[in-house]
Amino acid sequence: MSSFDSRAREWDKDKIHIDRSVAVAAELEKLVPLSHSMKALEYGAGTGLLSFLLKDKLSEITLMDNSQEMINVCNEKVEFYEASHIKPLCFDLEHNDYPEKFDIVYNQMVLHHVNEVEVILNKFYTMLNNGGYLAIADLYPEDGSFHGPDVIVHLGFDPNILTKYLKNIGFRNIEIKTCFEIKRDPNKNFPVFLLVAKK
Repeated sequence: MSSFDSRAREWDKDKIHIDRSVAVAAELEKLVPLSHSMKALEYGAGTGLLSFLLKDKLSEITLMDNSQEMINVCNEKVEFYEASHIKPLCFDLEHNDYPEKFDIVYNQMVLHHVNEVEVILNKFYTMLNNGGYLAIADLYPEDGSFHGPDVIVHLGFDPNILTKYLKNIGFRNIEIKTCFEIKRDPNKNFPVFLLVAKK
């Protein structure tokens, strides 16, 4: 069982997870003209916290995650909210291609867990309809203390470097905003940016 599988049942009990999702959703709505005609993909959806905040703004949402336990929690929430337009899916996009197209692809705190960042960004571009949006919320560069030495991840991202990657792929109209700050120890804060780009 992966660490995310083992944490799935407790994920929504962490106030930071909820507060962060609320902040990301609020900024996302400001930067992207969401509409009921839009088909969305949340990549690395976890328990779908962000998507359930946006569920009344979009026509269809696919919750994609490679943790089966996270997807099990999503399925239970779909049933609870009677949200039949939300489709949980256990799928490893890093190592497989997915054939569907979307009007918006979004994720939060996921990219730093992706091994081949440029590969996944290219996949997002391919999976978007023309005029579609990509939204990424993640950590600014940090010193490794966010996860600690035992977890192998990217140590946050410089949004300006991400912007260069995205422009090379073909994205345009890129906007960046600081949307949240994760407070840990008294003197340890980890700001989170939201980057939005258009295909």
